[in-house]
Amino acid sequence: MRTIAIINQKGGVGKTTTVANLGAALALAGRRVLLIDLDPQTHLTLSCNVEPDTDQLSIYDILIDEKSADEAAVEVEKNTWLIGSDIDLAAAETELANVTGRELILRNALSAMVGRYDFILIDCPPSLGLLTVNALTAAEEVFVPLQPHFLALQGVGKLFETVALVRDRLNPKLSVTGIVLCLYETGTRLAGEVVADLRQFIENARGTVVPWAHARIFDTVIRRNIKLAECPSHGLTIFDYEPRSNGALDYARLAGEVLGKLGAVEQPATKCGMRHKIPR
Repeated sequence: MRTIAIINQKGGVGKTTTVANLGAALALAGRRVLLIDLDPQTHLTLSCNVEPDTDQLSIYDILIDEKSADEAAVEVEKNTWLIGSDIDLAAAETELANVTGRELILRNALSAMVGRYDFILIDCPPSLGLLTVNALTAAEEVFVPLQPHFLALQGVGKLFETVALVRDRLNPKLSVTGIVLCLYETGTRLAGEVVADLRQFIENARGTVVPWAHARIFDTVIRRNIKLAECPSHGLTIFDYEPRSNGALDYARLAGEVLGKLGAVEQPATKCGMRHKIPR
């Protein structure tokens, strides 16, 4: 089982989009996938066509009331389960301020689910607070969605410092394994310059003991695509909403890289009977 925290403290860079659609691509490839919405904005929950603030247990109930993660997980598609969020999660950091071992709550809750899923993908809030620390403590891998802009690149160093701190103090298995270039505009000089700087930063870490020493920048880039922005409002992944779009093609390719597969097989991708290449 691979537990992956999808993190960037900058908002609007494609975290939720990546969790929802990478998760869908992995599920279509036959993997059992659990999605966790750790963001009080509840965007992943809404993207999965689940209404927040219902009687269904949420990640808030797990963190605050020690409810079972297994009880909170609901099946939203074939091979895909969700532990949703609600607005109460915004108060969780304050409520947990004086709780001993508060950084370990999510890891302890997920320990009972080992072996039930092939992938657990955690959608983190745009901050480096307690919720994100819980995700980093529970995960073994970190994926960083990054828009190739100068200011987005500046925040990566601080994010990596946080990962290093969590690994040193709480989770020695943690490492940054992937960087996903999102909202990519091909052919722009800025994107090329940012990617070159990022590659150099990663190369400089090779052979060291930092958590990003073995990180890779995925060859697949997620191109800017309006269909990716539209599909959450319909409660659909890109594969159900517009399977012929660049967004569907990009996330299918990304899933292939995550799985370490160079080939692909034809797999049913939508409820309407259209088909799309999904790596198995």
